[in-house]
Parts: sequence; structure tokens; C-alpha cells
Amino acid sequence: MTIPCDVLAAPLLEKKPQEKRGQFDLHVRDYISKMSHFDSVHPDDIVLMGDDLALLKACTAKLTRVMRTVGYGNFNLISIDEAFTFGKQYSRIGAFSEKEKVFLEKVFYYDASKLGFYGDKPITAFTQKINRKNVIKIRYSGHYLFKGHPYEVWKEIKSALSSDVILTSGVRGVVKQFHLFLMKASSNGGNLSLASRSLAPPGYSFHGISDFDVGQRKYGKFNFTSRFTETRVFSKLNELGYLTLRYPRGNLLGVRYEPWHVKVSS
Repeated sequence: MTIPCDVLAAPLLEKKPQEKRGQFDLHVRDYISKMSHFDSVHPDDIVLMGDDLALLKACTAKLTRVMRTVGYGNFNLISIDEAFTFGKQYSRIGAFSEKEKVFLEKVFYYDASKLGFYGDKPITAFTQKINRKNVIKIRYSGHYLFKGHPYEVWKEIKSALSSDVILTSGVRGVVKQFHLFLMKASSNGGNLSLASRSLAPPGYSFHGISDFDVGQRKYGKFNFTSRFTETRVFSKLNELGYLTLRYPRGNLLGVRYEPWHVKVSS
């Protein structure tokens, strides 16, 4: 998916013809600057403040406690209703208040294009559940993959690269994506736009239906940076044609370049 020119130029449609070109160029340059400095704050970023910021931090903390209670692997699969249930059952987590539930639902249904994220939304239900019969756990990774085509693609990749390649992220349910997104926003003062340049907002991640991330063994955090392109794993996968990327370099989806993200479904 790319952003049609009329979307980028929408604010200019009422301007005189001679004014459109220059302002359109400024819009494009602004977009390129944001992608080049995805982890920086920009003047038009949407940033939560006051009560909303407090709710963001409270929900992030509770989701972190849910993860620690259910375990890292299981956390990839649980639904938001299950997270709420765990909150009620375990005092070390704490029940989610009605305000917190409403806040999370609002974040889920918020139009991500207002944050600057222009990708599709494959998961449209806040309460979406992952059927555990449809996933398979990948040994030694702590991650799951969907059975069928995603798992077959992984087996082909594993066969081609053997122990060099590792699965760094597989199936992510709504709760896992929420946690990643809110953690990023929370650590950056409630900046939702900044978070969306590195992580798909909840519901917008294709990890929820098919995609997965790969890395070079013993490469650690650098598997999630542009340095991944310097690895044997990247070179080999690129050579074999497995890297039809979800978020390629120079994409117009409002997301940083992700050379580690394997696109499975179209």
C-alpha cells in the first residue's frame, strides 16, 4: 500500500494551482524527514498529556505485570478480555478500571492515519482472539507461528540458513501489540506518533495474522536495526527472494525501514 498523491496533498486542494506544488513538496520533505528521524520528536506529533498520559502509563504497567504473570510465550497469544480477567484474578496485576478499559478501546479504534501511520488494519475487533489450534510453538524461540503458509515459509528459511537464522518475533495478539506500542509511547512522554513510526498501532500489525521477524543468531538488539542488512542471514534471504518486505526502504506507510520483517500475506 502507498499513499495516493491526493491523500498527501489533501490540505492543498483548496489552494490556488500555483500554490499547490511548493506546499506539496514541503509536505513530502516533512514526511521524509520524519522517516529519517523516526525516533525524534516532530512539531505535529500527537502526544498524550494529563489524565490520558496517566492512563497510558497505568495500562502499560498493568500489561507488563500480565506478561510477567502469564509468561512471555503465552503473552503473545492472549486476548484483551483474557488480560482483563487476569487483572481481576491476580492482585499482583490489579484489576483494570473502567477508565483504563475505555482508554485502551479508544486507542485501538483510533484512526492511525492521524498519527502518521498509513498501513492497513488487518485486525478490526478490539476483542479478537487467537485460536491456539491455529498456531504452532517454535522450539527454543518463545514464539509461535500460524500454521499453514507462515509456518511453511519459516521451515523453508530455516532449511536454507540452518542455525544462523532465528525467529525474533512471531504471532502477536492484540495485547502483545498493545504492550509494545504503549511501552514505546510511554518511554517517549506519551508520544503516539513517534511510537507509530517504529511499531504498528494495535490492530494494524500483520503479526496478528501471518508475518514474522527473523534475525542473525548472536546478533542481539542489532537484529532490529538497519545493521541487520550487514548479516549473512539478510544477504541469503534477499538472494533467495524471501524478503518481500512489509516496510521496505522509502515506504510511504509512515513506518521506518524494517529489513527483518518477513511479509507472508499480501
